[in-house]
Amino acid sequence: MRKSVYTAEYGVLRAELRASRAKAGLSQRQLAERLKVPHSWVAKVESGERRIDLIECGWFLASCGVDPVLVLKRIMRPLSLSAARRQSKGGD
Repeated sequence: MRKSVYTAEYGVLRAELRASRAKAGLSQRQLAERLKVPHSWVAKVESGERRIDLIECGWFLASCGVDPVLVLKRIMRPLSLSAARRQSKGGD
């Protein structure tokens, strides 16, 4: 299995995080204050320099006033469809 941080899907996640923060009208510093992390943490997550785990992703999105479940469903839907197609063709 390849590292997810190098995939297009991870790029979509990072774009969603940036867009959610921007839509909330928050700077990286303001979001960092809400999360009680250094502002560099937010910058590194958004740039892909630091990997974010599922729980941190939830905190990030919730701090922007976004429902993490809805965002993750939107991101994961294409992956689920792709996996279903592979299985129906007999692949893995």
